[in-house]
This record gives sequence, C-alpha cells and structure tokens, in this order.
Amino acid sequence: MEAICQRYSVIKGMLDERARRLWAAAEVTTAGRGGFTAVRRVTGMSAKTLARGLRELESRDTPGPGRVRRPGGGRKSAKALDPTLAGAVEQLVEPVTRGDPESRLRWTSKSTRKLASELRARGHQVSHTLVATLLHEAEYSLQSNSKVREGIHHPDRNAQFEHINQRVTAQIQQGLPAISVDTKKKELVGDFKNGGREWRPQGQPEEVRVHDFMDKTLGKAIPYGVYDMTRNVGWVSVGITSDTASFAVASIGRWWRRMGKSTYPQARSLLITADSGGSNGARVRLWKWELQRLANQTGLTIHVCHLPPGTSKWNKIEHRLFSFISQNWRGKPLLTHATIINLIAGTRTTTGLKIRCELDRHDYPKKVKVTDDQMHAIRLEPDSFHGDWNYTISPT
Repeated sequence: MEAICQRYSVIKGMLDERARRLWAAAEVTTAGRGGFTAVRRVTGMSAKTLARGLRELESRDTPGPGRVRRPGGGRKSAKALDPTLAGAVEQLVEPVTRGDPESRLRWTSKSTRKLASELRARGHQVSHTLVATLLHEAEYSLQSNSKVREGIHHPDRNAQFEHINQRVTAQIQQGLPAISVDTKKKELVGDFKNGGREWRPQGQPEEVRVHDFMDKTLGKAIPYGVYDMTRNVGWVSVGITSDTASFAVASIGRWWRRMGKSTYPQARSLLITADSGGSNGARVRLWKWELQRLANQTGLTIHVCHLPPGTSKWNKIEHRLFSFISQNWRGKPLLTHATIINLIAGTRTTTGLKIRCELDRHDYPKKVKVTDDQMHAIRLEPDSFHGDWNYTISPT
C-alpha cells in the first residue's frame, strides 16, 4: 500500500480523470489480494469509479484519444434537466424589458438573486449564478438608467396597443396590406462624422469635418420609410427639402405604385400604423387631407392607427427597418445622396429583410394650410375606440 501511495503522489498531477481511473485499475490488477481496497484508500476513488476503470481496462473500451468522457457523459446541465427553465427566465424578464431598439442587446432591471428566488418559488432548482448565465445567453445585461421615455403614459396606452395588434392581425389574415411608417432621423450630406467604426488600414481613419455645419450645396437627406409587416420588406424615399405630411403621403404613394400594388393586386384597403406626432401625426390636418387624395387616386380605403403619445420607439419600422439601416452605415460618412441610397438599399438581415430606396427631389413646402371646407370634404370616419387615434378615410 505504501508503494502504491508513493507512485500515486508522483504521477497524479499529470493524469486527467480517465487516466487516473485506468492507472488505479492497473494497480489493482498487479497488487493481488486486497489491492482493490488499498487503491481506493490511496486515491480516494469510489468503488463504482474503480470498478468502471477495471471494466474499461479489461475491455479496452475507452472513449479514445482526446476525450475524458464518452459523448453525453458527465453531469447534465440545468437546462437539460429542466427544459422549461430558459423559458421561465424569459417570462419573468420580458414584462420589464426595455431599451433602444437599434441595439440587439436587451436589459432588465431585475437582479439575478431576485429572479432566482422567484424561479425557486415556481419549482425550478436554480442559483443566481445560473440565472446570470441564462440572461447572458439571451443577450441581456444590467444597465444604468437610460433616457428613453418620451412623455407621460396615456391611460389608454395598453388598450391602444391591443387595438392596433387586433387590427393588424385581422388585416394580415385577410391577405391585405398592413404597413408601419415613419421619418428616420435627418442626415447631413457630405464628409461629416458618422458614429460607429469600420475596418480600415491601421492608422488611416477616414478624415471628416471637425464641425457639423450643413453644406448648402449638398444639403440634407430626409428618409421616410414604409415597412410591410407581412412580407418583411421596406421602401424608403429620401427627400431633400422638408419633412411634411405631403412628403410622407407621397412616399406611401410611391411604395404603393412601385411595390404594394403588384404584391396586393386584389387589395381594396390599406392599414397604416404611424406615430402620433411629426409629419404623420394624429392632429395634422394636411396628413389627413393628403391621405384623402391618396385614397381617391388608388381607390383604397385607408385605415389609420396611431401609436399612443410617447411610444414612437415601439413603432415596428423603428426596430424592423431603421435600426438595421443605422447599423449598416455606421462609421461611413454620407458623402452624397447616392451614397445614402446605396447604403439603404444594400441593407440586409438574416431574417430576409430587403429594402428599395429612391431619391425624391420634389419640393414640399412648409406651412401649407388646410381649410375648414377641405376638412369637411374628407370622408373620415372615426373608430368607436379612440377616434382621434383610429379612423378610416374612404375614397370619394
């Protein structure tokens, strides 16, 4: 036994789990009577492990070079033992998830210890460290406060979201077009700094201007987007003058003529979801007047649902279209309008997003007044629920 102990103390630091098991089994076979007990005492191995080593030594049935255990061997992960665990963590976190939709990283304000406590109360065997691992795998992390709130919550906010979801679902189920629209952030055209980084030869960053004063020759770019929520495709009109309701509806009209009409040849109605403010705001008279003109031109009955005030970041187009455009052109100066068109049109995602983009050189003047007589001529029918946010405009 003493000789076994001396040999083991010399070699144990150089052996992995399998090698120790096989070495111990070899010692048992050479030690003779009482060798099994002696080797167990020296190595501290259990009888089950030592017996397994003897079987492997006798049959030469080992996992092969480079492996310590057979495939699937070892302690099972918590997710394997409890397949519902990851889903349970998501269910606890998702109601309080928040963040910038342009970032794929999501975060939660609940601590891992609190989440672990709630999960244990629901019958899951989990530690706070495992919860942290699961959150990281789901692309969550703890963050400090972030200024993302855009106003006081309206008391009917959740009800409006439910109403929009029901309307969009019903429209899509009927095979009819449902689009999300909005204006992306205006961009200066020229050699101006654009946030983000891209690969370039070391020490050779692209040089841009120090100050961001608009170049009057190149002007600015105003991207207005239309996102088809059924087909995961988008249209972007890049304006050069002003972000007005006339420009917004003209962009929707371009989408319909270039893409929508051929995709939905039998459609007699169109559902639009939009923010409550900006050029497509719920209180903008010109927006409704231009929609009436679009309805007359296309023969479409246009249903409009506005997101509640202060929720523009939850507009589908923000995180389904605009976020990927921003990621695609980060770190690239928007030197010309052609550069912007190509970068937008070249945006792709793993989910199959495709975008068409055109430059709109038309002039859209500001401060266009819509008279009371024009408003009375609009065939506008408010919905029974929040007619100020939800309404239908029929062609004349």
